[in-house]
Amino acid sequence: MDELQNTGREWLCLLFYLPAKRAHARVQAWRRLQRIGAVLVANSAYLLPASPEGREDLEWIKHEIVGGGGQAVVLVARAPDAATDDEVVATFRAARSRDFEALAADAAKLLRLAGRSSANRGSRRVVQGVRRLRERFDEKAAIDFLDAPGRDEAATLIGKLDQLTGRKRHMDAARIAAPKTAAYHDKEWITRPRPGVDRMSSAWLIRRFIDPNARFLFGAPDSAPAAVPFDTFEAEFGHHGANCTFETLCDRFAITDRAVRHIGRVVHDIDLKETKYEEAETATISRIVDGLRRAHSDDDALLRSGMDVFEALYQSLAEVTPPATSNTDRRTRRRATRARSRRS
Repeated sequence: MDELQNTGREWLCLLFYLPAKRAHARVQAWRRLQRIGAVLVANSAYLLPASPEGREDLEWIKHEIVGGGGQAVVLVARAPDAATDDEVVATFRAARSRDFEALAADAAKLLRLAGRSSANRGSRRVVQGVRRLRERFDEKAAIDFLDAPGRDEAATLIGKLDQLTGRKRHMDAARIAAPKTAAYHDKEWITRPRPGVDRMSSAWLIRRFIDPNARFLFGAPDSAPAAVPFDTFEAEFGHHGANCTFETLCDRFAITDRAVRHIGRVVHDIDLKETKYEEAETATISRIVDGLRRAHSDDDALLRSGMDVFEALYQSLAEVTPPATSNTDRRTRRRATRARSRRS
């Protein structure tokens, strides 16, 4: 026991039960757990290394399981001895090692194809193959918590492919359509500390399209009863069904701007650890958000920086098509501009 205490290693454990008739919910939970890198250690018992991000992921999955008619609990656990702890570590490393071995094999095949001729290097098959390999590598590297074998080999092979070709994707057009709800003007909005991609983008969306004078707080909703909670457990503006908080806000406030919806697809895949939409910006925005979280210890500064990122992304998308110029849109933009001027 003393040897284990010297390592200080803790694990998050999700225990859940779903009735046999809830097969779809069970499959959905399994897929979510695979995407966040959890490993199965017993029947319906999954582990992650203890971290705030891991706790957040497991709490959302727990919420979905309960919503699907099941039961679930998230616990913090330690192995009873160092040998058992080593077995758990080996399980994580083996899972990711298999992923990196598969990536390396696919990258080697693509390198052979690309090396046969210069025409092959620019072919649709190779260009798309490289893009997908890089995305797969980034997904697996993000959940390689314990330095699995094979990662460096896969990275080297994909790096060689990156040198041969680039990756491009068509960008959606954009237009402005920003209806407001007066009941939510000039409010305080509260969310959990250490904002991630969903909270950063949602705060940007709130101030850009819903409440230009929004003020953001961090903490439990009951610490500021008058504030509007978002992206907190059980909040009206949170995860609902298959939607992340950003998508819920878009639906509730009827925000149909195509650039915003494009951002929503990016946020969805990052926040829910999915590859449903595969927008070109997803991997880059994910890395930027991770970097901001490492760079800022202050939550206010972190949120402001994240909001700036999504404003920049929105501007880049919105320039594809000139914005609509209805009287309502003009008034909306003027109010937002005046509010930003007052804050600065």
